Amino acid sequence: MLHNQIKEEIKIAIKAREELRLSVLRGMLASFVNELVATKRKPDEILPNEDALTVVKRLVKQRKDSFEQFRAGRREDLASKEEAELKILEKYLPEMMSYEEIEKVILAKKEELGVADKSKMGILMGAVMKELKGKADGGDVKKIIEKLFLF
Repeated sequence: MLHNQIKEEIKIAIKAREELRLSVLRGMLASFVNELVATKRKPDEILPNEDALTVVKRLVKQRKDSFEQFRAGRREDLASKEEAELKILEKYLPEMMSYEEIEKVILAKKEELGVADKSKMGILMGAVMKELKGKADGGDVKKIIEKLFLF
């Protein structure tokens, strides 16, 4: 379980005196507890892997957004910190599919659903995301669909 793994890695990070990693891991653990409380479970329970991955994805998205905002505001010091935290968090995500693999799935779904125009883009997007659940970023899927079909 990812939740237990993070608890163990916190101990390792404390012993190794890795402050940034420890900070990120503690933040992740706190987010797991918050998720448990938000879903009306006891804070001392272990979050199932699927829920834990959802939390980690949310944290990754937050870091990416912050990174972009800091870059736009020319705050390289804060942007580099967010980028370092992002790299630590991404290690806990499953391997993401490549653009080529996503493209193959999109083309197969397009044929299967008979999508021919922009009006069915939402249906195609939904079907592809359902099939690729957790294996591909929604933003990437959308970009590929738009590129392939020039919507």
